[in-house]
Amino acid sequence: MGSERHFAPDQTNGTALRRGWTTGACATAATRAALTALLSGEFPDPVSILLPKGETPSFTLNRHALDDGRAMAAIIKDAGDDPDVTHLAEIVVTVSFAEAGAGIVFRAGAGVGTVTRPGLPLEPGEPAINPVPRRMMREVVEELSAAHGRPSDFIIEIGVTEGEEIARHTWNPRLGIVGGLSILGTTGIVHPFSCSAWIASIHRGIDVASAAGLRHVVGATGSTSEGTARALYPALPEIAYLDMGDFAGAVLKYLRRHPVEKLTLAGGFAKLTKLAQGAMDLHSGRSQVDFAFLAGLIRNIDEEAGTLLGERVLAANTALEVLTLARSHGLDLASAVARAAQAVARDKLAPVPIEVEVVVTDRGGDLLARV
Repeated sequence: MGSERHFAPDQTNGTALRRGWTTGACATAATRAALTALLSGEFPDPVSILLPKGETPSFTLNRHALDDGRAMAAIIKDAGDDPDVTHLAEIVVTVSFAEAGAGIVFRAGAGVGTVTRPGLPLEPGEPAINPVPRRMMREVVEELSAAHGRPSDFIIEIGVTEGEEIARHTWNPRLGIVGGLSILGTTGIVHPFSCSAWIASIHRGIDVASAAGLRHVVGATGSTSEGTARALYPALPEIAYLDMGDFAGAVLKYLRRHPVEKLTLAGGFAKLTKLAQGAMDLHSGRSQVDFAFLAGLIRNIDEEAGTLLGERVLAANTALEVLTLARSHGLDLASAVARAAQAVARDKLAPVPIEVEVVVTDRGGDLLARV
């Protein structure tokens, strides 16, 4: 488990919620420990890593082993006070030498899934190790390889003890990720999930912005879409940005009682599709993308294309897959989603005449639509 403990205040009852670490952070720490042992013969324990936003947590090894040409390190994931199904799961990384020139090769060990369907950030056939954890592990391998004066030719195999069973309680099977869990995380940190605390923080954010005389606030579903909004409005101060997360309804309902002049809602295509459908909670466990809804939007854009693509849309695996399909046929589905989300937001804010802007981004933060 991580040796550092971080707390986020729960504004509803005065208690503190402990943050935890993602599977990606645990895998990165285990990779550092295993590769250090492979190159030096000694396992660092605890082992520290650098997260994308500068934090340097330390992790205790649960077990480790060093054989000829292979090193294994395992870390127990501590999700803090988040009700995460992977809390206390054992993340196991085995590092071995690869052929010269092979570079860094990622493999799915027991309990880590393989991507089998399109629409995810990884191609079918790839181990379900997401891009940011891969980047974190690559940086560790390149750093240690340089320090030991050797090329970065290694195989990194990541497993999760009993991961296939744990994955049955996730959306992985529906998404076409077979054989186990995904190695996830964009910041390395698991923020404790407290609906009441998060909603209270949204309310306080609106209060602070209003008290400062701001008439324009931005609600973003995550850091990527917030970054896009910041680029669009560089003059807006920090307090104008609300950490909305999945709680679009909390923003809209509070602004109806405490209005500003303008609201910008920024988010990824899938999240804003849910809002366009009328969902106020955009979390994957509490609302789902309705592919029939997307098929209907495509028909509204182009009836002939809607008829042609209808069955493929209904059989799609993810919203991203539908977006890609629509774009390949020259259809601006992102703008249609933005307009529908805007209409839902205006309806929830009525009769208060707040100007509503909707910004749709892709996974990398590039602007897909702005209404």
